Amino acid sequence: MKNRKSEVLAFSLVSGINKAIARLVDIWDSIGIQEEQRVERMEAVKKHIELLMNEMIIEEENLKLRILKNISACREELDILYHELSLEPYQIDLSQTVLQLEKDLRTKLEDLVKEKTDRLKELKSLQEEEKSLCIDLCATPYYIPTGSIPSHQQLQDVKEHIKCLSLERESRVEVFSGLRQEISRLMNEIGHNPETTLEKDAVCDDADTFLLTSENIKALKLIVCQLEVKKETLISTRDDLVEKVSNLWNRLEFSQEDKNNFENDIKGSLSDEVRKLQNELDRLDELKRANMEEVIENIRHELMEYWDKCTFSTEQRESFTAFYSDNFKEELLIKHEKELARLKNYYDQCKVLFDAVNKWEHNWQLFQDFEKKASDPNRFSNRGGTLLRESKERAKIQKMLPKLEEEIKGYIEAWEAEQGTAFYVKGQRFMDYVANQWEELKTQKEKEKSQRLQKGDKSSLRTPPVKRPHGGTTIMNTPSKTRKLPCTPNASVMRTTVSSTSSNSTGSNSTGSTFHSVTGKPPLSVQKTPHRSRLPDISHLTPLQEFKSDKPAASYTQFAVSSNKELEKKSNNIEAILNSTAKDGLH
Repeated sequence: MKNRKSEVLAFSLVSGINKAIARLVDIWDSIGIQEEQRVERMEAVKKHIELLMNEMIIEEENLKLRILKNISACREELDILYHELSLEPYQIDLSQTVLQLEKDLRTKLEDLVKEKTDRLKELKSLQEEEKSLCIDLCATPYYIPTGSIPSHQQLQDVKEHIKCLSLERESRVEVFSGLRQEISRLMNEIGHNPETTLEKDAVCDDADTFLLTSENIKALKLIVCQLEVKKETLISTRDDLVEKVSNLWNRLEFSQEDKNNFENDIKGSLSDEVRKLQNELDRLDELKRANMEEVIENIRHELMEYWDKCTFSTEQRESFTAFYSDNFKEELLIKHEKELARLKNYYDQCKVLFDAVNKWEHNWQLFQDFEKKASDPNRFSNRGGTLLRESKERAKIQKMLPKLEEEIKGYIEAWEAEQGTAFYVKGQRFMDYVANQWEELKTQKEKEKSQRLQKGDKSSLRTPPVKRPHGGTTIMNTPSKTRKLPCTPNASVMRTTVSSTSSNSTGSNSTGSTFHSVTGKPPLSVQKTPHRSRLPDISHLTPLQEFKSDKPAASYTQFAVSSNKELEKKSNNIEAILNSTAKDGLH
């Protein structure tokens, strides 16, 4: 359609020129211009028309050249921008006209220039934010070559870097705040004033001036560690001084009021407490030297307490000869203090062992108490199940003692292997000490048993008086004849004849009565008291010996002899019981 319009215009132009030329010819004819002049004039018209057309053609050709130049320049700039912006090259549509191509390229170029400007503007804003964070954290900015246009990926990386830096800054601010508070607290507790620049910056009021570098954070952590070590050192020093001051107070017999007043006065920072305690210790040292004898005597009381705690024997105690010296001078005091310190250290090292030995001693004492109760004949008169409970407790302790001994033995062996020295209880190895305790118990029981037998033999020689039913009293004669029962050899049977004369108003005749002490009915006290001789006496054995014996089985002859001896003992016991019952009746 466009082509038709241009063709119509061209035809119209040609037709107009033809009409103009025909008009000129008519004018020339009417004027009467000759042919030569007409030719000249026609050539002038031709020349004017050609000149106009040539000028128009030149202008249009120049326009075309300008358009082509613009296309070439746009293509070059586009290639550069595509490279700088890291974009794919623009694909030219060859079917387009020059003018359309130039327009498209110019529009694309304007878009890329705008994108370049936007990227640079965004990069500048991000770099300013990143720079602030990097200064605070002493971090390295994200590298983008100077003068280059950042790609979308680079801009995204910068944003991620800023995000990481922001998180790191928040984390460091939190860590810094915690360290700052911890440093301030420790400094106040120990009475420490900031010395270095870093310490001053850490506790200054303006926390924003502090650079949150990783090195500074590490330095602050190191300061905290140093302050904690200093605090522990001061606490240890303070506790040591408190112990020394307390010991001197006790040795110098200070009143509790004086102690409380001093303790209230020293409250403050650790440095102040250490300083005041050191001054108090110096003052007490002066008093100690002025009251040397009293101080040494007090230390000796402490030594005796630790000797008891450490179960020292008499020989071990006497080995410290300075204890018996009366030359109360500084040298003697130093010896006593060293010995007391040595005992305290030894007690602390062996406290677990001493606790275990004390536990054994406690149970051993309970066992001995039960043994004494077992030897008391009056225990059978108890009511309410007391005897049964005592029997159960005795059996429980009797079983527990060997286990406790083996357990303590294991503890001692491990301690001796670790320390490379022997552990003594009252100058003896523990197992030897235990064996001696069992042996002493055995000896004591044998001694008590022998005393009971001797007492029974003596009481059997005396004949107790018998109270008559009507108030008269007749003295029993000592039996002059004894006979042996066929079933109980060596058992003495007392046969007594008692004569009684009636003294009442009825005048009854004297009657003689004869009885056998074994076959007769025993007194009520004897009925209620069971004979312990019916059970084998195992009280002299250790808990392990009660259940296990190394002796071989006895022969029948030995068994018979042993039975005869037991029967003889039973008879003696019965006679003793009868005699004691008769005495009770008289009283």
